[in-house]
Amino acid sequence: MQDQRAELDWRDGGVPVSRRFDDPYFSLDNGLAETRHVFLEGNGLPGRFVDGFHVAELGFGTGLNFLTTWAAWRAAGVKGTLRFTSFEAFPMTPKDMGTALAAFPEVTELAHAMLSGTPLEGVELRVIKGDARITLPAWDGMADAWFLDGFSPAKNPELWGADLMASVAAHTAFDGTAATYTAAGFVRRGLEAAGFDVTRVPGFGRKRHMTVATLR
Repeated sequence: MQDQRAELDWRDGGVPVSRRFDDPYFSLDNGLAETRHVFLEGNGLPGRFVDGFHVAELGFGTGLNFLTTWAAWRAAGVKGTLRFTSFEAFPMTPKDMGTALAAFPEVTELAHAMLSGTPLEGVELRVIKGDARITLPAWDGMADAWFLDGFSPAKNPELWGADLMASVAAHTAFDGTAATYTAAGFVRRGLEAAGFDVTRVPGFGRKRHMTVATLR
């Protein structure tokens, strides 16, 4: 598991699609707008940003969520450091990430910095490779906001199980939040059982609903 890589096909001139899960990495409509709607607005960001704010994510993918969050942090002008931790079982190669991110000129500068391996200004990024069902329980961090961004629950149910949602809750700070594009019933129930207050809200694009949650 630790050494597995993403296996990709490409659609519509630049949208990476996982062969393993037969699911695109971002919205075919507008991946950047989707990230802002689902993960930033869904977690009340950038309004909650403070020095040391910690975002955690299930599924790093192309890095688009990270880059969008970093851009929002910079635009907010908050002094200090944003922390971002992502759990990824099937990492993409830097070359494939660069190809995918070329579709988003707004984050080109930040994408180059991320892919170059140079120190990142104002942000600490950590990508933990491996099955999140193993790596997340062993993590020593606490997140203020979670981006739950695995592939579709119908195609990748392992990343949405009740045990993993319980691990998410156990690594969430007081009054922490979570957001996801899915409104699947078993995902909502898993979050509720883990201790979150769960709300179904309007989704992005063709998705009628999505889920936001606050730890009780």
